[in-house]
Amino acid sequence: MLSEQILKELRDFVEASRDVRLYDLHKEEPLISDAMYANELEMFIEMHHSASFSERLFQHIDELGLTDASVYKTAGVDRKLFSKIRSIPDYKPSKRTVVALCLSMKLAEEGTVDMLNAAGFSLSNNDRFDLVIQFCLEKEIYDIDEVNQALYSLGLKPL
Repeated sequence: MLSEQILKELRDFVEASRDVRLYDLHKEEPLISDAMYANELEMFIEMHHSASFSERLFQHIDELGLTDASVYKTAGVDRKLFSKIRSIPDYKPSKRTVVALCLSMKLAEEGTVDMLNAAGFSLSNNDRFDLVIQFCLEKEIYDIDEVNQALYSLGLKPL
């Protein structure tokens, strides 16, 4: 069990680094009322909610004048998986699938990052796979076979 001193240090740390205190560690009840918290939470979600991955994907396809079939075939994505993405609005494909779809639409780095974020992913500067993808985007290498060759050359799993 944690000592009172450790708990005090924890409270101080949380207050200092987060400057947000929803619960008093000595009590089990919230410092703000449940109704107020729920209302603020709903307002926060409403203000910050953005389009889903699926909505963004099909918006890009329409804006670029592409067909669904050309996008999923170029990306090497199975028709059934693409259908799942279309029919289930909250479906979250794998990071590799998102990258392949972005490459097939020839999205620049900004568009790719936006699509990855919509699916709950990001490109990290400490992951070799992510660095290869960033490199390819910067060099405008959108051909899946060339990207896979770059990944394979570094001993990484292809898309």
